[in-house]
Amino acid sequence: MKIGGIMCLLIFPPCKSKYAGRKAAWHNMLFNSLEFLIFFPIVTLVYFVIPHKIRYLWLLGASYYFYMCWNPQYALLMAASTLFTWLGGAVISRMANPAARKAAVALNFTVNLLILFFFKYFWFTVNNINAVLSVLNLPAISPGFDVILPVGISFYTFQALGYTVDVYRGDVKHERNILKYALFVSFFPQLVAGPIERSKNLLHQLSEHHRFDYDRVVSGLLMMLWGFFLKLVIADRAAMLVDTVYGNITGFFGFHFVVATLLFAVQIYCDFASYSTIARGAAKVMGFELMENFNVPYFSRSIAEFWRRWHISLSGWLRDYLYIPLGGNRRGKIRKYFNIMVVFLTSGLWHGASWNFVLWGLLHGAYQVVGDAGAALRIKCADALRIDRTKPYYPIFQTALTFILVCIAWIFFRADTINSAFFIIRKILFDFRAELFFGGGMLQMGLGTPDLFVLFFAVAVLLLSDTVKYRGFNGVKMVLGMNIIPRFAIILSLLFATLVFGIYGVGYSASQFIYFQF
Repeated sequence: MKIGGIMCLLIFPPCKSKYAGRKAAWHNMLFNSLEFLIFFPIVTLVYFVIPHKIRYLWLLGASYYFYMCWNPQYALLMAASTLFTWLGGAVISRMANPAARKAAVALNFTVNLLILFFFKYFWFTVNNINAVLSVLNLPAISPGFDVILPVGISFYTFQALGYTVDVYRGDVKHERNILKYALFVSFFPQLVAGPIERSKNLLHQLSEHHRFDYDRVVSGLLMMLWGFFLKLVIADRAAMLVDTVYGNITGFFGFHFVVATLLFAVQIYCDFASYSTIARGAAKVMGFELMENFNVPYFSRSIAEFWRRWHISLSGWLRDYLYIPLGGNRRGKIRKYFNIMVVFLTSGLWHGASWNFVLWGLLHGAYQVVGDAGAALRIKCADALRIDRTKPYYPIFQTALTFILVCIAWIFFRADTINSAFFIIRKILFDFRAELFFGGGMLQMGLGTPDLFVLFFAVAVLLLSDTVKYRGFNGVKMVLGMNIIPRFAIILSLLFATLVFGIYGVGYSASQFIYFQF
């Protein structure tokens, strides 16, 4: 009984939320804040006015100011991580002994991951230790200090560690100018929520001379406008419904949870993709090209494809710096599946200090293992059932099935506890209440008719945009390549929709980007 009780408490820890016991450190300089709308034009204007040789110093100062708007003291933590990985790169680049080089890389990873573990997983560890102590009837431990999660620590830590490995592999040369390297780690557009840039892509751009280019600036601003539309019109409006339903799981039926989960899939996609899009647009205005972080992930035909399209910078980082070093698929099927599970366990933990995220990651890993192991069996079954896999309906079926699997996993990601997630799934399976679809059930979830209409119309616009992108077209280039009347009609409509239908307001918690928590 004692062991069973301990396991139960480890899986279902006695806390109100997976974010319990940790304070949010951010309150300023959101992309969708007045402060940023003043900050960004000033930084850009000065950047193009001052001499090229000191521009990186200006951006470095602006980036640290941007970060210090959340919590000034944690700028020292980022600076320490920067200094340590820069010194590590310097040492590695000068070493000839392979064993010593590997030891230097291992030391860099160990120190940085220990810092990340302390700040991100301190309360998670304490809560689970106390859960075990409670079962054993022992007094709980109570640290005499608090630990606040520094915003963006997961992103800049992985970016800095990626540089260390790139230097070790010889993919990039050690950056001798520590201030340029510090800018690489702290570059403000992508600092707190990615994309997690590679040194091979961004570092050399910091030394290039970027001239003011009207077409490039307009393109970047249009990307930023699209990002604001995704965030303010879709993500934050969907959040109102999702938070209402997931915040009161005993007060709703399965129908409500299906709607809320589908809209959470939309919310988290638009929320995260909006940040990456604004970041890429802001960087583009100044002449920098950041990597694409999302590529219509919900059009994927398998979970493996989903992860090639979702959070591409993290997926690529885990592939190149974890999966391949573990052996990838070169050591047989069993080792391959083990490596996949390790990668997705890491992905789950990277996303947050909660068993929910661990299970979410392992579930996606299991999806991929089962999908790969059962590939031959699926083909045999399709042939036995005389299903023509060349017909148009087959990829549609694959896409729909993949989306359903992703949404099932999103339940564990969004619910406060694993126990709550299973409660929601039971509601969906055994207490659905389909009649609510026609009985006003849509109006019981925190949004009135006008907001629902705006939300579904905006999602339709998103679906159209993603369809165009999936077919290989660049939406920004398409709009800017139109004649002046349709071009300005689309841009003004997007601006009008964002200003009029965007969700604003001081203290509105959903205006914070979801991935700031990670």
